[in-house]
Amino acid sequence: MKEIYDVAIIGGGIIGSAIAYELCKLGITDVVILDKSYISSGSTGRCGAGVRQQWGLELNALLAKKSVEIFKNIPDELGMDIEFRQGGYLVLAHNEKQVEQFQKNIELQNSLGIPSRFVSKAEAQEICPPINLDSFVAATFCPTDGHANPFLANFAYNRAAQRLGAEMRKYTEVVDITVENSAVKGVVLKNGDKISAPIVVNAAGPWSKEVAKMAGVNIPTHPERHQILVSEPLEPMFNTMVISFQIGIYLQQVPQGSFVMGIGEKEKPSHNYRSSWQFLEFLTGELLKILPIMSQVRIVRQWAGSYNRTPDAAPILGEHPDVKGFYQAVGFSGHGFMIGPMTARAIAQLIAGQKPEVDISPLSIERFERGELIIEPSVVG
Repeated sequence: MKEIYDVAIIGGGIIGSAIAYELCKLGITDVVILDKSYISSGSTGRCGAGVRQQWGLELNALLAKKSVEIFKNIPDELGMDIEFRQGGYLVLAHNEKQVEQFQKNIELQNSLGIPSRFVSKAEAQEICPPINLDSFVAATFCPTDGHANPFLANFAYNRAAQRLGAEMRKYTEVVDITVENSAVKGVVLKNGDKISAPIVVNAAGPWSKEVAKMAGVNIPTHPERHQILVSEPLEPMFNTMVISFQIGIYLQQVPQGSFVMGIGEKEKPSHNYRSSWQFLEFLTGELLKILPIMSQVRIVRQWAGSYNRTPDAAPILGEHPDVKGFYQAVGFSGHGFMIGPMTARAIAQLIAGQKPEVDISPLSIERFERGELIIEPSVVG
């Protein structure tokens, strides 16, 4: 088995797989993706898979907009239908302070070519007929926001990377990272094998902190459980994603007819993937205030996954300043899937010595020491 590569990527989710593909496109094909389980076993396969461009910071909106453009082209570029559907996001405001913030958001988004707008309550009801008009005071809508199948998107990137020369090693756990003279030299596998690589990418999602420690550095990330409910398949009710930042709730009907829904909870850092009845009770209580019709819908399954949190809920991207060749693509705090395509392209461009298409330098780990946190006003808890 081969032991020397140009790049070793730890984590085979959409971030790691997309970075591998983008590297191969740039001519860096001697790449290995290492995952301790199967493809999409982590956060990618457990996410809600929404894709929105309605952000309050320019960098986030730009990463999302360019990711949407990539998602749209994946069937042609990667040769797989990922069920990307642009039914839009209907974002609810519940007070005047939120309305003021949304006005700023829309001005920013429109300046970047994102076609978001305020909608009247009547328009909101046209977009989502069952919505309770008394549950919000205003709403915004972006018709080019959407939803994709996370498994298919992950597989599309992973298989395309392999076609271009990358290697995927499933059930291959990294237990150590070799560092000499403050530079990465490779990784050590659980079975004792060693892989030499002058560049190692930490794309380990909720395990990012543990992976960073292997390289002798500490990064401010932690795993946080988030749960999702899925309903029985139903006839189409509406196409849009309904979301409230204040309540922390989202709901989307996927192409197969099921509703996928979640809500933010206060959680302690942990790798807990167990589902709870408390979540079911909490979510349904809040959801019925917005969509009373959901009281007639049966829930068929529930699962949990992890957000990889940072102090400002923004990712850590780029080469670590203390370890040459050790790149971070972690800490997405629940938004890795939606901005993954453009983020992966920017990371690959950095590794290749190119100027990234989007300047991701504000998301370097040094921002925490400088006190320059990236505070996004429009996030689900």
